[in-house]
Amino acid sequence: MGAVAINRKRTEDSLNFNHQQSPSQSSKKKRRFSFGIVSPDSNKPSSSTVSRISRYPDSKAPLRREIHAPSRANLRYGFPRPKPIDHSSLNEAKRRAFDALRFFSKDREVIDLGDEEKEAVCEDSSIEVVDCDDEEEEEEKDVEPPSSSSMLYSMSLVSQGKTTTDDDASSLEAYKKLLESAERRNPKLEALEFEILFNETKLSQLRQSRPKPVEKPLKKVPDEPFIPLTEEEEAEVYRAFSGKNRRKVLVTHANSNIDITGEVLQCLTPSAWLNDEVINVYLELLKERETREPKKYLKCHFFNTFFYKKLVSDSGYNYKAVRRWTTQRKLGYALIDCDMIFVPIHRGVHWTLAVINNRDRKFLYLDSLNGVDSKILNALAKYLCDEAKEKSGKDIDVSSWDMEFVEDLPQQQNGYDCGMFMLKYIDFFSRGLGLYFSQEHMPYFRLRTAKEILRLSAD
Repeated sequence: MGAVAINRKRTEDSLNFNHQQSPSQSSKKKRRFSFGIVSPDSNKPSSSTVSRISRYPDSKAPLRREIHAPSRANLRYGFPRPKPIDHSSLNEAKRRAFDALRFFSKDREVIDLGDEEKEAVCEDSSIEVVDCDDEEEEEEKDVEPPSSSSMLYSMSLVSQGKTTTDDDASSLEAYKKLLESAERRNPKLEALEFEILFNETKLSQLRQSRPKPVEKPLKKVPDEPFIPLTEEEEAEVYRAFSGKNRRKVLVTHANSNIDITGEVLQCLTPSAWLNDEVINVYLELLKERETREPKKYLKCHFFNTFFYKKLVSDSGYNYKAVRRWTTQRKLGYALIDCDMIFVPIHRGVHWTLAVINNRDRKFLYLDSLNGVDSKILNALAKYLCDEAKEKSGKDIDVSSWDMEFVEDLPQQQNGYDCGMFMLKYIDFFSRGLGLYFSQEHMPYFRLRTAKEILRLSAD
């Protein structure tokens, strides 16, 4: 028979409760408490227990303690108390111990006890007695319990080895998964590569079979709108811009009865805003140019800068305010017979242009800043219907006419050339030309316009 014990074998001195003690020693001896787990059968009388308890005076029952590790009896007698335990290191050692114990066989410690030793074992100690076979007893005797230092060292080695082994295993597993994924994608990549080559070949064949577009010949820009000024013409313009002529009337347009002084003409100097007098005189000169050479220019009508303000005032649309502006006696022709009708629009500090294109049956709006205002074109459409009915007795249906806000047109790159852009829109359209100019031509157009006004003749 063998006995399997949780705690180690106690020494004979610690288990001998009948040894003699001197009175001084017995008086100095402190009260003892049992550290063993109280067994369910602890209420049964025992000779050894009774004899031991009878040596001490009656005392209060000790607090019940929970033992987390095997207790050693020899620590109770004659040995100094252990130093305070560092709980942080204890917890770390405990965690490592639990990790390492998984790799050790959980064999219980076997201790041979004789008949006398069996009687000396306290009934209140945490000892469990079981019956074992003889063969198992011999095998258990051969196993020596590892020491605490060797266990801690083996725990650290096992922990490090486990981490390294786990990292290597996880890396190998991840590599295998990546390799399998790449192998699965290879067929798809090959299929995609084949489709790309096939589509590229098909696209090249389609491009070769497609007829080549016929390149339209570039329109030659005429020289007339860009004839450079001579030195004499430039000198004349700069004299007119001088401060000596500010109050002097340089020219007077007889048909419109507009006087152009040096101060008025200075709006054509660089970075200046154009005024009504210069714009209205220049529009009169364009009409006179058409009259001189009717075959060279389109038949147009040029409203002055005050027309739209009268037509659409703060009170709204009012045809009666401009009904007498276009009588047959004043113009000598009807508006519905013109190819184009130009209406300058002044919007506070910005000049724009509206065009009634009778030839192409559309209404155009041109803004050098790409602005849009459908209200202006709607007012002009209504005006054209009222004008045709009033002057010619005809009813015109403009519901099918297009209203176009021209976007592909020269744009100003500053805040003061809007009036010059508007005049050049009118000039080029009246010639039947496209708008073949840009911002870089504006300094030249200012000098040319001033020269034409001073000579009262548009080229």
